[in-house]
Amino acid sequence: MLNVRNLQAYYGKSHVLHGVDLNVQKGEIVSLLGRNGVGRSTTAKAIIGLVECTGEILFKGNDLTQLPTYRIAHLGIGYVPENRDIFPTLTVEENLTLGLKSRTPTGWNYEDMYRLFPRLKERRSTQAGVLSGGEQQMLTLARTMMGDPELVIIDEPTEGLAPMIVELVAGFLRELKGRGTSILLIEQKLTIALEISQRVYVMGHGHMVFEGTPDDLRRNKLVRQEWLEV
Repeated sequence: MLNVRNLQAYYGKSHVLHGVDLNVQKGEIVSLLGRNGVGRSTTAKAIIGLVECTGEILFKGNDLTQLPTYRIAHLGIGYVPENRDIFPTLTVEENLTLGLKSRTPTGWNYEDMYRLFPRLKERRSTQAGVLSGGEQQMLTLARTMMGDPELVIIDEPTEGLAPMIVELVAGFLRELKGRGTSILLIEQKLTIALEISQRVYVMGHGHMVFEGTPDDLRRNKLVRQEWLEV
């Protein structure tokens, strides 16, 4: 479904990605792990068209490298950014509505989101800007899924959240897995990533240093000690 080859990216003169290769198959959950600052978020932004890059990015055979972000989204890729990019002056339900690609939900719907995140139902008429950080994260996840993406890229969904909210987010990821949604997950918490993923990549300084199954990573103490915050 997603094939990335020799991905190179820069911020000004700073060379951030050095030939990144990764792939995600249909219905597969793949986690991208690594320390902060090694290029994981830049990889996600390059795929979704937010960072200029070179190399090959194919989604269902379509070349994404020259497409604007809105075109990439309409091809079926959802993106949950690390910074919880909600519309603060709109209500929770209005934010969800903006996630739709057509006038009515075709896959995920409002009731799905309110079932998974009951707090959003309670605050459906509240302006998003006054929500807590955890509630804003729920809203960002829910709004992305209202577009019914075939592949969703999720960047650090549990960062800075209270344990109870982390478990809600983990339940959401399990629901996506149960529905067969393809996911590229950027995550710091190994317990969640290793639980739900079929494969994992570990990134170090702009390139991949490991690819394998969760069990492969559990057995590889050297990679975990050198490249992960464990």
